Amino acid sequence: MSWVFVAGDSVYKLKKPVHYPFLDFRNIAAREKNCREEVRLNRRLAPDVYLGVVPLTIDETGRLAVAGQGEVVDWLVEMRRLPENHMLDQAILTKRLERGQTTQLDAVVHLLTKFFKTCPPAEISPEAYVQRFAREHAINEAVLSDSRFDLDGAEVNDALVRVRRGLEDGAAGLEERVKRGYIVEGHGDLRPEHICLLDPPIIIDCLEFSYLLRLVDPFDELSYLALECAMIDATWVGERIFDGCAEALRDVPSTALLDFYWTYRACLRARLALTHLLDPHPRTPEKWGPLARHYIRLAQSRVLKPALRAVP
Repeated sequence: MSWVFVAGDSVYKLKKPVHYPFLDFRNIAAREKNCREEVRLNRRLAPDVYLGVVPLTIDETGRLAVAGQGEVVDWLVEMRRLPENHMLDQAILTKRLERGQTTQLDAVVHLLTKFFKTCPPAEISPEAYVQRFAREHAINEAVLSDSRFDLDGAEVNDALVRVRRGLEDGAAGLEERVKRGYIVEGHGDLRPEHICLLDPPIIIDCLEFSYLLRLVDPFDELSYLALECAMIDATWVGERIFDGCAEALRDVPSTALLDFYWTYRACLRARLALTHLLDPHPRTPEKWGPLARHYIRLAQSRVLKPALRAVP
């Protein structure tokens, strides 16, 4: 939802004037507000990366400038540029991070556990927390069952049924997580490509546009990260981070609830991949179908290993 401009050691993000059911960026005031929210939220895990919000200006000659003279025509998030080869996904894909090299991952564990421990309990009712999953999964079912996408019907049905049963059987467990204060305003989009393995590590690009979607169980976020690591054949990385955080946080959900989080996230990610194909002119259309199928295979295969399950 942003255009990204790289200028030397700086990065600038310009919000697109888009309008979706869940957000409206069609006016400059809304885009400025979102820029400021992005900076505020991301400074929780990347305080030295998000430098601030700066105006995009145009002078009398029609020349655009960052924080220049003239009329303010839009707003930009200004960031410090991070080294691409230090992002977790790149470290995995280029084999810079291999089994046995756990010091950097342990630093990520420390950062995440400190973050989750300091997040106050979210302001959401137990019923609303469960209903959010039900509402989103209804959309998952509609999209993943759409015959236009030519997915394997049996695989899709298996994954969707697992989520539905997990939600029905686990509703009380989900509500109990809320009642015990375990749901927090988290990151919301915890993926390998958002984790930078500097010393100390940095986590960027939180989900800034929706407060409700940031209200998460830490172990939902950690299951999501483990899923994304599995997508790039690095299950061990997700397990290492999950287990380290579980040991530090201790408030681990039941195995059934962890399985629900995993399968739900896989179906959601498959759906989000396919929605790109609903655009009249999708970028890289050949990418999204195979990506969705990969998520579905992970959803319907019991990928969660014993090491990734609840600890006593």
